[in-house]
Amino acid sequence: MTSEENSVRFSELTNSSVSRRGFLRGAAAMAGLGVLAACSSAEPEAAAGADGALAFGRPLKAAFTNAGLGATWCAQGKEAAEKWGKWLGIEVTWFDGGLSIDTQRKGVEDMAAREWDFVAIQAFGIDTLVDPVSRMIEKGIPVIQMDTTISKDDIGITTFLEPDNIFMGEVVSETLFKEIGGSGNVIMTQGALGHTGAQKRAQGFKQAVAKYPNITVLAEDSGDWDVNKVASLWEDYLVKYPDIKAGYFHNDDMALAAAKVIQNAGRQGEIVLGGIDAMPEAIRAVSEGTLLTSVRNPSSRIHWGALLIGAMAATGVTNIPKYILMDGPVITSTNADGLLFMEEQLLL
Repeated sequence: MTSEENSVRFSELTNSSVSRRGFLRGAAAMAGLGVLAACSSAEPEAAAGADGALAFGRPLKAAFTNAGLGATWCAQGKEAAEKWGKWLGIEVTWFDGGLSIDTQRKGVEDMAAREWDFVAIQAFGIDTLVDPVSRMIEKGIPVIQMDTTISKDDIGITTFLEPDNIFMGEVVSETLFKEIGGSGNVIMTQGALGHTGAQKRAQGFKQAVAKYPNITVLAEDSGDWDVNKVASLWEDYLVKYPDIKAGYFHNDDMALAAAKVIQNAGRQGEIVLGGIDAMPEAIRAVSEGTLLTSVRNPSSRIHWGALLIGAMAATGVTNIPKYILMDGPVITSTNADGLLFMEEQLLL
């Protein structure tokens, strides 16, 4: 099978004849409850169709971990997975990555010592979880990889749900460069350097820089997704560099942390900022002018997608592609309200 045949958008998977057995049972349960149940105060403990059957035929147990709940993207994903788990009769146990390689590794070691129908993992760093993940795969537990790569080698992951990180990095960077007239001093603040999503977001930035010969990159330090570290970095930048035109950030949390530092220094209006994830606070910040732009990395869809596809794998669905693109839009004044609504329902 070629890489092109083995790579699909999520919408194609959920509409394919291969996967309808699992997905449509879940969808039927959703219809019975109302897909937008988050709009009401009622929260069913487990989804069931009209005949009382669970969405996937039996209760399931899943383990999840992502980089760390101190990041709003990760916290939103946890909320989505847990709420969809209640709807679909899937018990979700969470292992917080703590924005730390060591903390996540300890959690995944604990995860590997227990039994699950499936697991879903966003690694904080590539090749940091290979041993415990390999043990789970050897036991026959489907492993769904979310957002970033667990291993540079093929260790038998069921599928990889990933946004187009290169595109996101490039489109945000180009938007910033166009806003400053294609010329000036810019800074990139990176996520964790061992995170493959961050690596690709940096690649997108560099592709954009290559198109603008009058752009000068002053710094490209790692903020490690840590807002306190980012605040310290930007306090130093504002002292060191009297002329900064733009700041590009690998996520919105870091962009908003820098925006506060810039405001406290009285330099708002001098520096345009853009981030990635399009979390609700960032969408509002774009509307208010604090940020110039963001692009949606669909946290809820990646996490509930991992839940659904993991349940499919656990209940006999085969031919799940090894790679599924989970794309999201750039924020505009036209789509901002719709994006906020979909995020609030934990759908996007």
